[in-house]
Order: sequence, then C-alpha cells, then structure tokens
Amino acid sequence: MPIINRIADYHDEMTAWRHDIHAHPELAFEEQRTSDIVARQLESFGIEIHRGLAKTGVVGVLKNGDGPSIGLRADMDALPILEANSFDYKSTNDGKMHACGHDGHTSMLLGAAKYLAETKRFSGTVHFIFQPAEEGEGGARVMIEEGLFDQFPCDSVYGVHNKPGQDVGTFAVCPGALMAAYDTFEINIQGRGSHAAMPHQSIDPIIVGSQIVSSLQTIASRNLDPLESAVISVTQFHGGSTNNVIPDLVFMEGTTRCFKPEIRDWLESSMRRIVDNTAAVFGAEIAFDYQRRYPPTINHVAETAIAARIAADVAGEANVDANTTPMMGGEDFSFMLEKVPGCYLFIGNGPGEDGCMLHNPHYDFNDEILPVGATYFSRLVESVLSV
Repeated sequence: MPIINRIADYHDEMTAWRHDIHAHPELAFEEQRTSDIVARQLESFGIEIHRGLAKTGVVGVLKNGDGPSIGLRADMDALPILEANSFDYKSTNDGKMHACGHDGHTSMLLGAAKYLAETKRFSGTVHFIFQPAEEGEGGARVMIEEGLFDQFPCDSVYGVHNKPGQDVGTFAVCPGALMAAYDTFEINIQGRGSHAAMPHQSIDPIIVGSQIVSSLQTIASRNLDPLESAVISVTQFHGGSTNNVIPDLVFMEGTTRCFKPEIRDWLESSMRRIVDNTAAVFGAEIAFDYQRRYPPTINHVAETAIAARIAADVAGEANVDANTTPMMGGEDFSFMLEKVPGCYLFIGNGPGEDGCMLHNPHYDFNDEILPVGATYFSRLVESVLSV
C-alpha cells in the first residue's frame, strides 16, 4: 500500500507550507506565526481548532462518529542557529533556523489532516497536536501540565522524526527505549585566585575542574556494567581572562544520557559524589546543579507493533527496521508516552548533503518524504480507528 494518491496530489502544497515555515523560524514558545499558519490551515479543512496550551500550541479535533481517540503530534519550533544555506526559502530570521526538520513534521501532519478531513474513513476522534518548544524546553510537558490529555483524551498517541543518514522511504522503530533521557548539569567552582607565577598561593579552580572532567568519565567506563549505556559529556568549561592570573572561578556545563530510570538516578548521585569529594580534596567550594529535562522515550509494545505494520504497508516490509538500535538523542515526546500508550518512529530523510545531519547550519528537510509521512499518519488513523 504505497503513498495515497490523494496525498500525492498535495505534495506541492505541503512543500509550499514547509518552505514558508522554514523561511520564518521561531524559537521555543515564540511560534506565533507558525501556529497561525497551522490554525488557519486546519480551519480551512473544516477541523475544530483549540489554541493556547503552552502559549503557542494548537490542537485540531476531527470527529467522525463513535469510536476510540488517537493523538498525532508534530513539533513546530526552530533552533538558535545561523543558517548557512543559500536556497530561496532560507531563514529570514537571523540566528534562527529549522535545523531539525520540525517544519517538515508540521507540514506532514497538516497534509494528513487535510486528507482525513476530506475522506473521513475512520470512526472516532483524531487529535492533531501541534506542539511548541521541543528543543530543550519541554513544550510537551507544559501542554500536558496545562491539560492536554484532560481536554483532548487519547487512547493512543503517535509521533515521527526525520532521520538523515537513513534512506528516503524507509522507517525505523523499536519497542521499549528508542531515545535516551536528556539531563543537564552545571558546576560552579569557587577557588582562590593568585598570580600565575605564584600558584602555591591559590586554590586553582582550573585544576579542580580538570580533575572533575577526568573523573566523571570513569563513571561510565569503570563503574557502569559494560552491557548498559550511559553518556556524560562536559560541553562547556569557562575560567580566567588573561595568561598571568589564576582565576577565582570556573564554570562547567554538560549533559548526561541513558535509557533506564535507575541508571539516571545513579548517574546523578555518582556525579555529585565525585564533584563534592574533588572539591574537598583541593579545598574549593563547588555548587553542583543537576537538572532532569526529558525522560527516556519508551515506546509501548502493542502500539509499536501497529506503527511498524502501518509503516510496512506504506514502504514495504523490507524498508522497515522494526528493531532499530536506540539512539542517545533526547525527545520530549517522551512525556506524552509516559501518560498515553503510543509509539515514536523515524522516517528516512536521505543521506544528507555532504553527510549533513540534524542541528547543522547546512541541514534541510527533504521534501520528498512529505507524502510518506502524511500517508503514514493517515493510514495509522484509518487502521486504529477502523470503521
């Protein structure tokens, strides 16, 4: 069962929506123009619209008789990246860019909404969830806290993400953990500054920070079962302002990733122990702040089987990896999966120009997969809410 012919007819229209959104990227909770486009299109399809959850969120409701309800989610926000592309629909907002393909996700879901509103080959209710602030700000969590599933109850919920490096027209999914928990940490080290020629008079925060960076790496390499998975990455290290002064302060920041809640707890406690003990050894004062951002993205078994079957109907069984290797990226659709059974999967975006991957200033969503994603969403509804 390949791409739906009627959705193929929308390809140019979906591409135009996508290019317009790409040219006008908006950051977390600022997606006013994007949400206006979404609401206007949904309304033109005859779909009931609701606005205001998480500031800029939009939910479209399409009912057709009695039956279960399903949620389909797309994210709308961009990233604070200066776009390096030169095509005519490149970002017109300096320092903001759709470098993760949320413009494409939104356009795919709009295409599915148009088709489903026209055909209504289902029995039940579809909630089209257009979510702000996926990129690090937890827009899904905010929508849920503000009553998403209370106002729009769903028996199941589904989402997709494009994946550069995976062939166009292919899908990848797995039951259980698909993506990792995403947490962040900050470490402020208070030492005692001195002249660089007299280091014995200092408590050198650069030395303390260097020891911490090195020691943190032993948590995964020497304390965690090798068959488990965890990442600790220090991504910022700031201290000092000239070459002949040992500074008072050093600031460090980074992220952790893992798949299991118990390992998440263990990572935080292990890091705190190393940070506190290293401070004590050198006589420094340290403030350690660990922030839990997104839980792991855990696909439900029954819904994953449904998603894999629909993907195979669309692309052919040979083009669906139903037991793909989980990845360490984070995704706030995880909050939705904590509340409602569902599945998140990847759609191939092609090899990427010169190996260009997500969050890259040269990235662009592949318009060729717009009807693939729209067909997947539509077939999912027609199957789960079968007449």
